[in-house]
Amino acid sequence: MRFFNTLFSPLALLPLLSLLTAPPLCAQVTFGPSGEEGEPFRRQEWRVPSPDTSVAAHALLFRPAGVGPFRLVVIAHASTQNGLRRAQMPQPEYRALTAVLVARGFAVLVPERLGHGATGGRYIEDQGGCDEADYARSGRATAEQISLALNYLRRQDFMRKDAAVVIGHSAGGWGALALASADSKTISAIIAIAPGRGGHANDEPNRICAPQTLHAAAAEFGKAARIPVTWLVATNDSYFAPKFSLGLADAFRGSGGNVDFRTLPAVGSEGHWMIESEAGVRAASNELDRALNRSKPAATKKP
Repeated sequence: MRFFNTLFSPLALLPLLSLLTAPPLCAQVTFGPSGEEGEPFRRQEWRVPSPDTSVAAHALLFRPAGVGPFRLVVIAHASTQNGLRRAQMPQPEYRALTAVLVARGFAVLVPERLGHGATGGRYIEDQGGCDEADYARSGRATAEQISLALNYLRRQDFMRKDAAVVIGHSAGGWGALALASADSKTISAIIAIAPGRGGHANDEPNRICAPQTLHAAAAEFGKAARIPVTWLVATNDSYFAPKFSLGLADAFRGSGGNVDFRTLPAVGSEGHWMIESEAGVRAASNELDRALNRSKPAATKKP
């Protein structure tokens, strides 16, 4: 009985209790390539950092032939407030756009953000309800994720450290606008394609949640902007129509941002998704060329 009491005394149970209540050990998160190169364009799966240190974001990397160093383009994908749709999103690739960029000598990273597809995790870009939407906070959360992926790739030995380009689509474009405050030596240009949040409110075309709040957030981003922005929107975009988009661009420009706003021809039945198609990339090719040519770093003088 004395042995029993000693073995099962409260003091004796403390080590066991501490083991039972300790948080589970998490598998170590690793970054870098997670598969072999394939086609097209040396397509390779990568894992890159996310704001959640326990989650590695899934990404695809495309590269030209050779060892580099290559200039980097990061493409930031669209999003949705609908959790089921986000969970079912396939890994974004932007194949036609990627083909154009690789042909110009860029390495292209397409990272998936938290709360989307195979990456999963908590959706940190949530803008909130229609009446109390916080578009500035949402955009900054997207910008943080773009920045983490970009800076990780910049550290690879086949990448140039300067003159990266960020191309953002829809919510990804909105995050790219928030990122315009970054170091202009690191990111030389931003191309925002139909940027915004809150479009198709209640799934209704040409209806936007809290449009004045969106304008105010665009002006807030413009105050700190240091990187030139090319802003593209299709004539038949029913999420952020050209007239509304021009108002957003004017708000961004009016508070200090540098914007080249361009309206593109109608593509397909819904211009908001034009950059995901070959026809849309062809329609945008001149403006993409203009923006990429302007983004070229100044030639360095040889000693």
